[in-house]
Parts: sequence; structure tokens; C-alpha cells
Amino acid sequence: MSSIKTLAAPVECELEIKKSRFIGRVETISDLDEGMALVESLRKLHPEATHVCFSMLVAGQVRQSDDGEPSGTAAKPMLNVLQHKHLDGVLATVVRYFGGVKLGAGGLVRAYSQAISEPLGRAEYVEIKPRAEAVVSVDFEYDSLLRRLAREAGLEIDVHYLDRVSARVSGDAVALQNWLEMLTEQTRGTATLEQDSL
Repeated sequence: MSSIKTLAAPVECELEIKKSRFIGRVETISDLDEGMALVESLRKLHPEATHVCFSMLVAGQVRQSDDGEPSGTAAKPMLNVLQHKHLDGVLATVVRYFGGVKLGAGGLVRAYSQAISEPLGRAEYVEIKPRAEAVVSVDFEYDSLLRRLAREAGLEIDVHYLDRVSARVSGDAVALQNWLEMLTEQTRGTATLEQDSL
């Protein structure tokens, strides 16, 4: 399975296809609401544009619009490019200024795909590492072991003392899983997993 990536920085390009101007942009977003706010600001920035089409993908959720282009000719091809590149947490937008020459359905699909593919060809990518969290408890004698293993694994830890040592540990999902296995082994199975989001 390919790793999930996002962009290190926004990328943009401008194309002219049969007198129509296409401004393609891809940028990172943290949620769909942020994406919609960016689309609205783009509409204000380009009030004369014929279409402002978009496709966004965040944690498996999709929102998109052909904005008046024939159904399936703008947003879907843009989404296909994002998915083909294994991207997440991204918004792809294409602003189109109609130049008077109709492109037909096939021409539109190619134009919108190209307006997103071209800037992505120059983009820098960052791998998205899944994070997880767990709450564990151990006997007091394992307090320093718990802390040392978490530090060595690069995990964040928040410790509380109750009838046992209780710790909320978070970080990279793979590192956390390995840490849990090591902790269980080194405490001879006495470590208790209270809750997890692995």
C-alpha cells in the first residue's frame, strides 16, 4: 500500500487551452470547512471567472463541485489526480475564464486534469504518518521503565499517579504499537491498556 502524502507548500499553474484560461492550484487544508472558505475567497478574487471548480479530500471525506461545467467533466477528473497521487488533506481548485471556444466533454476532462497534474508535477510532498493514543497503567515499580521506553520511542507522555501509574501516551501509530508490545513484555504482562485509538 502506498503511503498517504500531503503538500509541503501550495502549488499553482496557469494554462491556456483554446483561448480559455485555466488557473490550477493545490494546497493543504485541515478540514472541509477550511476548504470551503478558501473556495469562497477564490470566487471573490476572480469575480469575472466563468467557473471556479474544486475537489477536496480530507481524511477520506470528499467535497467537490463542477460549478456549472457539464457533470463529471471538472471535479471528478481533479479528484482522480489527487487520489492517483495518494494525497490527503488537500484542496484542488481550477478557475476558468471561458475563451469562446467549447472544448467538449473529453476536452474539459483533459483540461481540468492537466490544470491539477501540472502543478503537482513540481510539488514537494510530505508523508502523513498516522497518529494514535493509548492510556496504560503499570505498577509503581515500572514508572521509570514506562517513561524511558516512551522517550526512546519519541512518544509524548502525560503521567498521573492513582492506585497505579497511569499514562496517556501519543505519537506515531507504529511507534506506539511497538512501545505497547515492549512495555507489556518488560512488565511481564502486568501493564494494563485502559483505552486506545490505534
